[in-house]
Amino acid sequence: MTNVLSLGGSIVAPDGPDAGFLKDFAALVRSWLEKDLARRLILVVGGGGPARAWQKAYREAAANPDADAQDWIGIMATRLNAQLVRSMFLELCPHEVVVDPTAVTVFGGRVLVAAGWKPGFSTDYDAVVLAERFGAPTVVNLSNIAKVYSADPKLDPNAKPIDAISWADFRTLVGDEWLPGKNAPFDPVASKRAEELGLKVICAAGRDLGNIAAILDGGPYQGTLIGA
Repeated sequence: MTNVLSLGGSIVAPDGPDAGFLKDFAALVRSWLEKDLARRLILVVGGGGPARAWQKAYREAAANPDADAQDWIGIMATRLNAQLVRSMFLELCPHEVVVDPTAVTVFGGRVLVAAGWKPGFSTDYDAVVLAERFGAPTVVNLSNIAKVYSADPKLDPNAKPIDAISWADFRTLVGDEWLPGKNAPFDPVASKRAEELGLKVICAAGRDLGNIAAILDGGPYQGTLIGA
C-alpha cells in the first residue's frame, strides 16, 4: 500500500525551515509506518518561503524576468527542502531525493522523497506522476489551507469552504494556466493530469497532524475531496 503526500513548502519552510514541525511530522510518519509493514509513503516537497523570496528577488533585479528561470529558482528551493525532509528518514529512505519522477523504477525502503522536476508546473504534478507510477489512487495535498473555497476568501467575503468537488468544477476555479509561484489549492497542470488518470486529491491543513493521521488511516477528516 503506497500513499502520496504533496507536502507544501509553506508547511516545511514558511520563511525558514520549521524544525518543530519536522520533528512532529517525522514522528507521525514513523508511527503510521510501524502499524503495518506493507505501508509505504511518498513525500513530494514544495519550495515554500525560500522559493517565493528568491523568485521575488529575481523579478525585482532582472530587467526582463524569464518564466523558466523563475521556475528553476523555485525548483532549487524544493530540492533543498526535500533534502531536509529526507534527512529525517535516512534509514527508511535509501533512495536519493527524486528529481525526475518518470525515471524512478524501484521504490526501495519505506519512504521516498521527491522534489521539483522541471519548469511548467509545481511539485503537485510530480506527486500525480508518482501516484500513477506506484499505483496510489489518491494524492493528499497538505498546505496552509484547510479546505478549498469557492473563491479566494482573502478577496471575497462570501467565499464558502467546499467539502467535495468534481474535477470539472475545480478546474473551472483554478484555470488551466501555470505561472511560476502560482498560489492555487492544486496546480492546474497537475489537476488536468489527475482528472485524466481518475485520481482523487484530498486538500487539507498541513499542520493538523491529527487530521493527517486520520486521512492516512482512511477515517473521517477535515478537508476537500477533489474528484468526488
